[in-house]
Amino acid sequence: MDSKKLYVGNLSYNSDEQSLTDLFTQAGSVVSAKIITDKMSGRSKGFGFVEMATEEDAKKAIEMFNNYNWQNRNLVVNVAKPQEKRTDRSFSKRY
Repeated sequence: MDSKKLYVGNLSYNSDEQSLTDLFTQAGSVVSAKIITDKMSGRSKGFGFVEMATEEDAKKAIEMFNNYNWQNRNLVVNVAKPQEKRTDRSFSKRY
């Protein structure tokens, strides 16, 4: 299990990946930070993922930032669950 990747929820829609990286650097070395956006509008969906360099950094980040007030929002930070396989939702399969 890769417990270095963290789910970060309840992000402000004004958050950007650089400010998220800057915040989590306080807990340790950040490998990557990604804010999930809507494919159509390009707007933030209000959550993202931060990958920390070590499990120790990830644990420290959870302790520091879960329920932490940032940009007037209380963050939700925990270990990211593995991505579930998506079902094929194409139109032609329905009939």
